[in-house]
Amino acid sequence: MLSRTVEFKQVRRFVAYGWFVLVLTGCAAVPHRTATPSTASPQPLARIVVATPDPDHDLLAQLLAGELALSGADLKAASQSYDKAMMISRDPEVAGKAAALAIAIHNPDAAQRAIDRWQVLGATPAQLAQARAQLAVEQGKTEEARRQLSALITSGDKDAWRMFGRVLIGSRDQALAANLLESLATPDRLPADPKAWLAMSELGEQLGRHAYAQQIADGALKRFGTAETYAWAAQLKLNNGDRSGGLSLLRQAQVKDPDNIGLRLTYASLLGQSGQYAQASHLLEKGPQNAQTYALRAALAANAKDNKTLEQVYKQLSQSPDDVRNASAYLLGQLAEVLGRKDEALKWYDQVPDDDDHAFDADLRSAILLQDLGRSAEAHQQLAEMQTDYLDQPAQLRRAYEVDADLYLREKRYTEAIDSFSHALQVAPDDPDLLYGRGLAYAEIGKIDPAVADFRRLLQVKPDDIDASNALGFTLADSGRDLSEAERLIAAARAAKPNDPSIADSWGWLQYRLGHLDQAVEVLRNAWQTGKDADVGVHLGEVLWKQGRREQAQQVFDEVRRVDPHNVTLQQTLKRLQP
Repeated sequence: MLSRTVEFKQVRRFVAYGWFVLVLTGCAAVPHRTATPSTASPQPLARIVVATPDPDHDLLAQLLAGELALSGADLKAASQSYDKAMMISRDPEVAGKAAALAIAIHNPDAAQRAIDRWQVLGATPAQLAQARAQLAVEQGKTEEARRQLSALITSGDKDAWRMFGRVLIGSRDQALAANLLESLATPDRLPADPKAWLAMSELGEQLGRHAYAQQIADGALKRFGTAETYAWAAQLKLNNGDRSGGLSLLRQAQVKDPDNIGLRLTYASLLGQSGQYAQASHLLEKGPQNAQTYALRAALAANAKDNKTLEQVYKQLSQSPDDVRNASAYLLGQLAEVLGRKDEALKWYDQVPDDDDHAFDADLRSAILLQDLGRSAEAHQQLAEMQTDYLDQPAQLRRAYEVDADLYLREKRYTEAIDSFSHALQVAPDDPDLLYGRGLAYAEIGKIDPAVADFRRLLQVKPDDIDASNALGFTLADSGRDLSEAERLIAAARAAKPNDPSIADSWGWLQYRLGHLDQAVEVLRNAWQTGKDADVGVHLGEVLWKQGRREQAQQVFDEVRRVDPHNVTLQQTLKRLQP
């Protein structure tokens, strides 16, 4: 039977400088003429001369060139332009940017020149210490880097520790950066600011100094005891594989700041990963709600197969403030679908904004729902519009064609399905799922050669595709051709999936084609009793009929009719057996 489970980033502040020197020429005397009318006076602008500097001395030109080079990620050219610009400009920020660019391209001479210029123009002590430390770290001068970093953290600048961290995180020599961190960012030097402690601990973790990171985290927890310090200490526990310890600390963090949505989401997510769905859901029910809390609550309830909670989340979310509800239109559509409210789901999917990450998926789900609601023409029309809208996006275009084809398969409109699958294969040649789907459609209308060709091609592309092996084997067996190959293919599929009823059906049908009727009945009866698949029942009934056991066959056919009253295979089989 055929089946398928279907680095240089800089804040760019444009500093525009330039000048135009307008030189008005002296006015020449105009002779007085009385005999003839006076001529028109020259236009005033015609008497203005604009003095423009050469490019190397034009500040605006150099700044523009530098920014253009940056936009093209050409740091070397940008550095050269800013090196020239800082010598013209009186703005310390231009020199500061020149220094940063020179360090980024590993040009120590240019960097030192820019730092010196920056100092002349008025850089703060902290800025100079940061730049000199960066240069020293770049050159591997440990003691100079240590001296400048010490000057930085004792400068009194409110951003000193942030600047300190930026020097080390940008270092190419991670070992040097780690050593400087451990020797300078010690508990006795760190300020009375939990954010600085946490930043240094996180930096230590990034640099591979886990013991240091833990020491600073423990110190911050003991000294400040804020929700953030508990949360970071929990993160370190989790990083080290201590899930229980991490959860305990997160619980304390959440108690410290019960309205912190980020903490609640993190804690609830970890509880959910541990299978504690009810506890996680209870945690999220309390306190402020946003789109993320509703989404996680829905996911937890779905994992727990808790439809009552899903209903509750759906009701609360549908009545939430406009901004939350609008951001959750796709989730509302999903919930409505799960709860069997297809008309409501359609309305929610229609409200998903075009710029939403789920806009494409919402349109696909809408098409599927339209068919489920008996509105197939609208479903295919929507998919046709999507195929136009996503013409320049191959992944989405392929999916739109595939869903269109799948809907045609469900409607048993096999010719249209083949057409849609063929369009999709033009977008994604040799795609296994598309080849499989088209092969099924060809087989259903009796076009065995193209069906076999698609299945064979699929197995060339994906030799271990069990469903394709089964499909090709069944198609060959059903058409009574290449039965030895069919036997090999179905046997391989059966070995891979011994309990799959569809493969058992193929094997039983093959035995029937080989004339092994008793064996066919045994295999098909087991498959029928396992899954009550209508097509399996039809095959069993036909074999029983051929054995002369027509009463038993009729009983099976009657049961198939109860399972699937409109089964086409049954109708076709009865016409053949009872002409």
